[in-house]
Amino acid sequence: MPLQIKDIIDLQTLVESEQVEFKLAGGKDGKGELPKDFWPTYSAMANGRGGWVVLGVKEQAGKFTPVGIADPEKIKTDLFNQLNDRDRVSTNVLRSENDVQWVSLQGTDVLAIHIPQAMRKQKPVHLKKSPFGNTYQRLHEGDRLCDDMTVKRMLAEQIHDSRDNEVLSEHYTFQEDIDLDSLKVYRNLLSANNPQHPYLACEPFELFKIVGGWRKDRETGKEGITLAGILMFGKWDAITAAAPNYMVDYQERPQAKTELRWIDRVCPDGTWSGNLFDFYRKVYQKLAADLKVPFTLEEGQRRTDTPVHIALREALVNTLVHADFTDRVSILIVKRPDMFGFRNPGLMRLPLEDVIAGGVSDCRNRLLHQMFLLIGLGEKAGSGMPKIFSGWKSANWRTPKLWEKTFPAQTLLELSTASLIPQHVLDDLHQRFGETFDLLDDFEQVIVATAAIEGWVNHERACLLTTRHSREVTLTLPRLESKDFLVAGGEQKSKYYTLPGVSVMTPDEVFSLGAVVSSPHNEEDSKYNERRSTHNDESSTYNEQRSTHNDGSSTHNSGNSTYNEQRSTYNGENSIYNAEGDQPASRDEYGRLLNRFIDRPYIDDVDNLIESFRDSLFTLAAVPREKLRLGDKELMKSVILDVCQGQYISVAALGQILSRNPNALRQQYLKPLVEQGALKLAFPQYKNDPKQGYSAV
Repeated sequence: MPLQIKDIIDLQTLVESEQVEFKLAGGKDGKGELPKDFWPTYSAMANGRGGWVVLGVKEQAGKFTPVGIADPEKIKTDLFNQLNDRDRVSTNVLRSENDVQWVSLQGTDVLAIHIPQAMRKQKPVHLKKSPFGNTYQRLHEGDRLCDDMTVKRMLAEQIHDSRDNEVLSEHYTFQEDIDLDSLKVYRNLLSANNPQHPYLACEPFELFKIVGGWRKDRETGKEGITLAGILMFGKWDAITAAAPNYMVDYQERPQAKTELRWIDRVCPDGTWSGNLFDFYRKVYQKLAADLKVPFTLEEGQRRTDTPVHIALREALVNTLVHADFTDRVSILIVKRPDMFGFRNPGLMRLPLEDVIAGGVSDCRNRLLHQMFLLIGLGEKAGSGMPKIFSGWKSANWRTPKLWEKTFPAQTLLELSTASLIPQHVLDDLHQRFGETFDLLDDFEQVIVATAAIEGWVNHERACLLTTRHSREVTLTLPRLESKDFLVAGGEQKSKYYTLPGVSVMTPDEVFSLGAVVSSPHNEEDSKYNERRSTHNDESSTYNEQRSTHNDGSSTHNSGNSTYNEQRSTYNGENSIYNAEGDQPASRDEYGRLLNRFIDRPYIDDVDNLIESFRDSLFTLAAVPREKLRLGDKELMKSVILDVCQGQYISVAALGQILSRNPNALRQQYLKPLVEQGALKLAFPQYKNDPKQGYSAV
């Protein structure tokens, strides 16, 4: 049931979800009409996670002014007429007239249209007759036209319930392309799971065939090895021939950092088959090794298969069977001291809340799923994700984070091994708020604790802390503000919340208070000291090939903690570095600013750089520096990412390096690259600050 909009407060709450658009709908004659730009938004929201379009409200600088609609019935009639016109739009996703609400705001009637997420079989929701060039997706608050490859993936998802049952050509053979050792081990696991299973009597080829590795298409008569058979049991050259973008990668990293340094890695290197079955066996052993969870006794025997082990197995199998193997993003599994991370290419086929709630299943690779089920791995009927959440809850660890990135398409699951609310945090919150803190429900307590631990919390972060619907989150945050547990900062979609008396440092404060005055090579005072970083992104799971997530809001970011001794908020001070505010800014050997609150060097002005380093940046930017009209946006993006690698650069300095107008750079390139996750911000809460710095992810 969609959120009911009853007053202006509901609108101000809803806007924090980044799933709302306001349009005037005045029409040419002022009598009102459905605006033309409604339809790209309709397509984008239906293809995404749904949203709201509110007609008759003027939005300016975060303030909402209802201006109304002169002829509301005309708008509503026109809406439903066009929704059912296939020359206008491919499908009507509105479930009933309840998705269209007439709301009286301050005595003025406005129209609130709830656009549900389209079902997989309805996507792509597109304008006009052809999906190509007429399909949109939501990127933050904007509507982005999909490229042809994205549309083709949507069409493939629509047509094929299972993506892995394709019968490959006759050039794939069991004798040449299947790894018999993998199949032998699979039989052994089948026997261990069910010693009486009738499949155990089959010869290798018959076993391979009966589990789904070989199939006959009864419509065409074509028969042969399936894509699932090759992915699960194939040899490397056969796998890459059938799925050219296939890549699996496991990395064990020694610290809670995004850097790509690893101490153990499993990836196709010629020493093993590279198939999914062998990857699972190798990786699960490493994930579960030295797992520090309490053991339980069952009938006097130690039970080693704890809910946490089950959760890890389910997370790994989920990652493999839900992957879109046509996409270029790799499967990536990360193990760190503070968390486990799982990434698979492709978006979820079901709404996020349905996946977490369980009970509904729409597996992308059903044959692969069945192969794992036969050996006791994976769960049926959509119970896998609830088992992951319950397994983590049993260990009193923080709620798993499950989310998607649209560009490039990927699904991410992060399993933190930190306590839900550390005891010292609870003690401090009780000292601060007294018994009133105990009156909050579990979710409210977690939100307040997250604001304390991470320094701030916003709607997006709060949604990752719960299995509740996002509409409940939109109401919970202002409720906590009204009870004086939180204080709001920022505006509109940049809105965030902190504990009372806590402020997120502005760029001016960071540069005045954070100067590093000792040698940057001194580990204690180094700019890389994670305890002193305001925007430390080291808790994020992934940082690979500019395509992975880095949202700066991870659970364990000790740099943002209000309990951090460098930025304690309970002693009434913003920082203990006030005494150092008059110290001169320190620069590294290249002339870049070093700051204890920023996790990378910062270039404020190219004139401050040493000549050789400045020339090296100019060389990277040689093409745009020489051509006033480059005419190739992708080339410019590539140059920007190369220049920003390993450092933050101010927009003014980027303008100097690229010989471009800084404001034009920000709008045309920097903002889109940030939205795509290719660039990260030095100050995510102050996106348009003149001192904002940009660094390649």
